[in-house]
Amino acid sequence: MNVGGAGKRDGLQPKFPSLIRCRRCERLATFLDEVRGRLPGYHAKPVPAFGDASPQLLVVGLAPGMHGANRTGRPFTGDYAGELLYATLHRFGWSTMAVSTDAQDALRLRGCRITNAVKCLPPKNKPLPTEVRSCNGYLSAELEAMGPGTAVLALGLVAHGAVLLASRERTSARLFGHGAEHTLGRGIRLFDSYHCSRYNTQTKRLTAIMFETVFERIASFLGHR
Repeated sequence: MNVGGAGKRDGLQPKFPSLIRCRRCERLATFLDEVRGRLPGYHAKPVPAFGDASPQLLVVGLAPGMHGANRTGRPFTGDYAGELLYATLHRFGWSTMAVSTDAQDALRLRGCRITNAVKCLPPKNKPLPTEVRSCNGYLSAELEAMGPGTAVLALGLVAHGAVLLASRERTSARLFGHGAEHTLGRGIRLFDSYHCSRYNTQTKRLTAIMFETVFERIASFLGHR
């Protein structure tokens, strides 16, 4: 799969022409056509990764949110799920700002990149397994760009499975669990966390302290200060 450009180290939104035009998943492409018709000011296209082109840390979410990345065109930007993520990235020095509201703001990522297992907004925020597999080539290319001894953070079970699929690793040997760690090829370390969604944070399934603890372990692994 031709993934297009590699992005920019300054954190500006990278250009992925082939990804932006992707219509491999008929259900998702049709849904985005409908969303653009109802909400013409929204991005409503596949959302490329954002951040450092050669990161120490790759954060993998589920898919763009309707009024977040699907609106702004940047992962986790402008919705509730991004509030905890960007605040935590800023606290650990991976983001220049703690709040991300618009793709044209001054926020930049340092040594970090954010992407999703599925690059298009799915109906009811639930991609089908076939759609995760169809989109997996993009994630595989992103993982191949990671250097040895770097880290990947999977936000939720779907992202965890997509990372293993992209890495050609057996899922049965590496089960998802909040705070779990798994070693992948080239010494890349996969860290798991519950997704920072509104549901998980409001029900206290995921707290800020729980999330920060995972980031502390990532920082320790990378020697990041």
